[in-house]
Amino acid sequence: MKKLTVIVTGASSGIGKEIARHFLENGDNVIINSSTAEKLAQVYQELGAGPGLAMVAGNVADKSTGDRLLATAIERFGAVDVLVNNAGIYETRPFLEVDEAYLDRFLNTNLKGTFFTTQAIIPQMLKQHNGVVINIGTPLVNHALGGGPSTAPISSKGAIHALTLQLAAEFGKHNIRVNTIAPGVIRTPMHGEHADQSAGLHLLNRVGEVTDIAQMVYTVSRSNFISGAIINVDGGMAAGHHLN
Repeated sequence: MKKLTVIVTGASSGIGKEIARHFLENGDNVIINSSTAEKLAQVYQELGAGPGLAMVAGNVADKSTGDRLLATAIERFGAVDVLVNNAGIYETRPFLEVDEAYLDRFLNTNLKGTFFTTQAIIPQMLKQHNGVVINIGTPLVNHALGGGPSTAPISSKGAIHALTLQLAAEFGKHNIRVNTIAPGVIRTPMHGEHADQSAGLHLLNRVGEVTDIAQMVYTVSRSNFISGAIINVDGGMAAGHHLN
């Protein structure tokens, strides 16, 4: 099986860190990114600091971060096979309390981060005539929660879903596959100790684990015939809900 070179943004904790670990354990090369340099350095050591691992600190909302990720991938490993746009933020705030600065936080990190990092990496994939971009979305784009006012982050994630389809259409003829994986509630530091309180949002009546997402990312990265797909890994959240 071909050794892949994989970029994972937002890899200093939670889903991103587990995705990086999963690829490394399967023998691939990984470049990890986070806006927090100190946490990234800790994860770099935790993941073994081996020859198949590199790190680039920087905010993905800054276009130069994508350029540095590409340069590191080419210098260290000579290619970029997979880009996982995992970096993202989520909070709740009532719609009428959202001001421009608050909205911009989500548009910058979630949408612009995904947009411009992909823009930095696609030219290399065009040269290779091969590549996979995997964005991280959410089933909440199509399954709104009345008790979870989150118009700012969900608007930015909805844009990522739309971006996924358009990129898949624009670059499919160049053998570049673009997909979104949409997790349900996953047990990560973002949810703290309260993740299990959201179990009822899923038809399986439990929350997911970071390994559930990492395994799907890995599967999609190895597929040659999945593109333009929004893949829910959400315990059935998008399919329906319980009548409690």
